Amino acid sequence: MDTASKKRRENIAEYILYMWQLEDLLRADNLDIDKINEHLVAPLNFDDARKKETLEWYESLIDMMRREGVEKSGHLAINRNILSSLVELHQALLADPRFGEYTKEFYKALPVIVELRAKSGEEKAGEIETCFNALYGMLLLRLSGREVSPATTEAVTAISKFISLLASYFHKNEKEDIFRKED
Repeated sequence: MDTASKKRRENIAEYILYMWQLEDLLRADNLDIDKINEHLVAPLNFDDARKKETLEWYESLIDMMRREGVEKSGHLAINRNILSSLVELHQALLADPRFGEYTKEFYKALPVIVELRAKSGEEKAGEIETCFNALYGMLLLRLSGREVSPATTEAVTAISKFISLLASYFHKNEKEDIFRKED
């Protein structure tokens, strides 16, 4: 909960990846609050009040997952909404000639994005979601200790640089309208 809030404030890309991982961790315990308490909350070095608060937060996420029908797969609406905001920002940045650096990073990553989308089967994700899927896949590979090929590392590096820039613009735009025209 505190980690999610901090990531949301500081790096929206890390927040999305963290929340996706949390969705998967909750699913791994079959959305069973007792198992989640045992595996995710009890091991924390928190006082009882903070553990209770954390467990209640997990309970609210589980409730949302059930209500939204994402018990087995998919993402919570709160996460999909942020992804949609990033897509809108992405399109606005590409359309505005003042953000040439952003456009340049996007076009560096685009061949990788196109290749990943081609391999993704029938349900094609958009460009931004494809990037997050790649970053999340890399996270899972690293967490499992599996070896990552140099080509995959290179591809994810291009995506990571691009998404990092998008995340930076997201936070700048939250603080002040970066598209406001100077008078």
